[in-house]
Amino acid sequence: MRDLVAGMTYLVKGQRWVGRNRRQWGFGLLPGLITLAGYAAAVVALVLWSDDAVAWATPFADGWGSPWLGLFRGALTAVFFGGCLLLALISFTAVTLLVGQPFYEALSERVDAAEGGEAPASGLPLWRELWISARESLAVLVRVAVWGVLLFALGFVPVLGQTVVPAIGFCVSGFFLAEELTAVALQRRGVPLRERLRMLRSRKLLTLGFGVPLALLFLVPLVAVFVMPGAVAGATLLVRDLTGEAEAPLPRAGAGELSAP
Repeated sequence: MRDLVAGMTYLVKGQRWVGRNRRQWGFGLLPGLITLAGYAAAVVALVLWSDDAVAWATPFADGWGSPWLGLFRGALTAVFFGGCLLLALISFTAVTLLVGQPFYEALSERVDAAEGGEAPASGLPLWRELWISARESLAVLVRVAVWGVLLFALGFVPVLGQTVVPAIGFCVSGFFLAEELTAVALQRRGVPLRERLRMLRSRKLLTLGFGVPLALLFLVPLVAVFVMPGAVAGATLLVRDLTGEAEAPLPRAGAGELSAP
């Protein structure tokens, strides 16, 4: 339980950090706003055409009588819409981090400098970092899609589909959100995706304590945009815990050194 509380604490500490460095927070809003506009258009399209998509996918039910056809396709539409929202929740973070890669990496470096006096750097050119980030984000989305299909199927199990499955869904969302956010700091340290996943699984409660509340916050419209800079800062603090760097911090840099973008 100590790790669970610690994970929540890192989320709060990250928001406090950007609150003390408001210029960083202001610049951090731009990638989120750009991504949000694209996702808003996608959600509108989903609302308009999800019924048609379900009807196209279930031609075998065309001859069913009322009310079974409506109940069957209505339930499938609800599950399909929920699955798409789950995927959007995870992919929003990945896309926002990709769009805002230069800023978020700089923000993470400043958090490291403030906490430890030095900031690990990958030494790779920007295009290479973007390529690695895009490739690994795609690998994460594939994993999320597999979980989404599994949870979609389990959603039809009576009772469990309406109670346990949604709870598991939030845990899955929280875990992969934490992975995407900690990737900013861990990629600078040269940690590949498989090793990142291993590190996070080794401290599941810490990871879920950070990621699950964030997943719940992201359900509130526009909240994801405003908390993203603080989430990156908090994820960097969490990484310092995972790597053991937080155990022996060096002298902090002056606050004035962190105000520049």
